[in-house]
Amino acid sequence: MNPYVLVTLLSSLGLGTTLTFASSHWLLAWMGLEINTLAIVPLMAQHHHPRAVEATTKYFLTQATAAAMILFASTTNAWITGEWDMNNMSNPLATTMIMIALALKIGLAPMHFWMPEVLQGLDLMTGLILSTWQKLAPLALIIQTSQAIDPLILTTLGLLSTIIGGWGGLNQTQLRKILAYSSIAHMGWMIIVLQYAPQLTLVALATYIFMTSAAFLTLKLVSATKITVLATTWSSSPTLTATAALVLLSLGGLPPLTGFMPKWLILQELTKQGLPATATIMALAALLSLYFYLRLCYAMTLTISPNTMASVTPWRTPTTQGSVTLALSTTLALGLLPLTPAILMLAT
Repeated sequence: MNPYVLVTLLSSLGLGTTLTFASSHWLLAWMGLEINTLAIVPLMAQHHHPRAVEATTKYFLTQATAAAMILFASTTNAWITGEWDMNNMSNPLATTMIMIALALKIGLAPMHFWMPEVLQGLDLMTGLILSTWQKLAPLALIIQTSQAIDPLILTTLGLLSTIIGGWGGLNQTQLRKILAYSSIAHMGWMIIVLQYAPQLTLVALATYIFMTSAAFLTLKLVSATKITVLATTWSSSPTLTATAALVLLSLGGLPPLTGFMPKWLILQELTKQGLPATATIMALAALLSLYFYLRLCYAMTLTISPNTMASVTPWRTPTTQGSVTLALSTTLALGLLPLTPAILMLAT
């Protein structure tokens, strides 16, 4: 892609998200979401592969549907209340419709069906943008309007997302689909605690971005899109394979890695709020996700020796790709757990 076009599209992505962050008017927020969508569509279709074009079409139709629902719901609310302000969401119908539309935008279950299919058709770097940056603007709107949303809706979306995100990834062999279901599960953890402690949602979002960035950048560096390819990565980059396995365990939420922090704090908060049953279901759903992360770790670290592989072993050649961002995100994804008290103090 032409570098000038690429800079323009990436700048538009930043503009759309910033516009949504800064807006308290539903029309401006909707415009920011639309700029976001229109900026990422050319990035998704840049390879002109039929699979990429199909994924782009699915994504565009889904986002257009969600945007139309947001516009309709905000217009309904403005008609009833006389205001476009986000903090004045007094109509239950409009509030519910906006929550469903925003859930569709970020891929919360049961509006998640587009997410694995779209991510599977994209290259890894565009998939990284879709899994991280594109979540920010809708989540900001959900956080701003969370006090007006029915708690039952938030709890239902959170529980369904963690269960389906874990269940859906169990039988997958494509890494991008596994990361898509991982995204759905993590979004569920963020939504479930939103009504009680919004700062924990932000902590969970930040750690999710670190871990997912490290996972996508690692897969990009070793050019892996299937589990079978992971089995031979040790021969080309042993150190990277070790850190990648730790990043996957961090995504699963195992201590002493960073991913344990948000899950621990969220379960603690749910228990404090007198919801032990919800906390138990969330913890059990996390085991489903942990299973497919362990599958990936097994494929990367335990399938070669002493067995022989049918696939061709790659040469250990020096890479020409920059790895500063990968090193930084991997370090954050693995080592932030000791700073939990400080992070929690900053969040509160």
